[in-house]
Amino acid sequence: MNEWVGALKERNFRLFFLGQTASQIGTGMAPVAIAFAVLKHGTASDVGFVSAAGLVPVVILILVGGVIADRFSRRVVMLTSDVLRTLAELGLGSWILLASTPLWGFMALAAAVGIGSAFFNPALTGLVPQVVSEAKLLQANALNSLSGSIAGIIGPAVAGIIIAVSSPGWAVLVDGLTYVVSVVSLYMITIEWEASETVETFLVQLRGGWTEFWSRTWLWVIVVEFSCVNVLIFAPIFVLGPVIAKQSLGGAPAWGFILALEGAGAVLGGMVMLRWNPVRPLLVATIVTVGWVWPLLALAFRGPVLVIAAGGFVAGVGLTIFGTLWTTTMQREIAPEVLSRVSAYDWFGSLVFLPIGMAIVGPIAAACGVTATIVGAAILLTALVGVTLLVPGVTRMRAPAVVV
Repeated sequence: MNEWVGALKERNFRLFFLGQTASQIGTGMAPVAIAFAVLKHGTASDVGFVSAAGLVPVVILILVGGVIADRFSRRVVMLTSDVLRTLAELGLGSWILLASTPLWGFMALAAAVGIGSAFFNPALTGLVPQVVSEAKLLQANALNSLSGSIAGIIGPAVAGIIIAVSSPGWAVLVDGLTYVVSVVSLYMITIEWEASETVETFLVQLRGGWTEFWSRTWLWVIVVEFSCVNVLIFAPIFVLGPVIAKQSLGGAPAWGFILALEGAGAVLGGMVMLRWNPVRPLLVATIVTVGWVWPLLALAFRGPVLVIAAGGFVAGVGLTIFGTLWTTTMQREIAPEVLSRVSAYDWFGSLVFLPIGMAIVGPIAAACGVTATIVGAAILLTALVGVTLLVPGVTRMRAPAVVV
């Protein structure tokens, strides 16, 4: 067992892991809680608008966040971002409990969370190699994925229970409180950091990140793929899924159970990655993405809750395997001084179309039918994975041998 969790013996990573696990549990509650809070008086399109409002600031500011994270202390950038997200979630939860929250209120506070995420995420990718030894990097990323996966089990399930017995507002409040744990853990981390001595302007540094990003075919190909895949998976799942659950599956508890099973699969994927270092990481990462076809089709044809949840379990395994291999490959292949900027281009490319997808999937489903919309997404997802596997840079990338 010590071999599996050796990264946790290192103090800085242990603090980081505990804080991220806590905040991810709260974050896992948010999609369920906010979706059902919006649906109390709104429609599927309204859920999509709120989701898009949270993503638009990320798309707009993520490249700025990447430059900031390469110029200043990544720990401080992340800590500040989490303070903002804490205030936004506590504010939204209180508003839901005390009054009838208008759609613009949901959207405004979702946007505040998105602003925090735009600066947090690029800094996160760059910070991990600073808080763990190189030999434990893959394991550390697997543990990070595992913490998110545990959150994927606990968060949605708890949110479903809270909503069933009280109000979505309480679930959002708990989400805000878990960010406090992350703030404390980041504050306690001690790492050396020296102010950047560069005299380059912001635009020069931004262009330098783009040069590093575009020079690697394997990198931009998978980012382009995931720019489309994210729309095809997450827009139907998180916008149409709650609607189907409310109409046909038993409401919030059933939807929370489905998301929890996806989280359980992600836990298994994280445990696999604690011991597995595939020789061709990007080949494996791309193949496992097709596992999302099962839950999409099961949802489209209104399968039983257990069938949909089983598909989510399989997809969750693949999502963690993809995320761990992808992040570790970037951290190994890209120089530390430009890593956050390249990560920002990864985030930007992967998310750029997602707000549009969130906003339009409801109207598309209204025009074409929910079943046709989700089935079409599953077919396009399969085609995208096939095209990506034709790129030699993706299939031939090899992981270095790591001596533990």
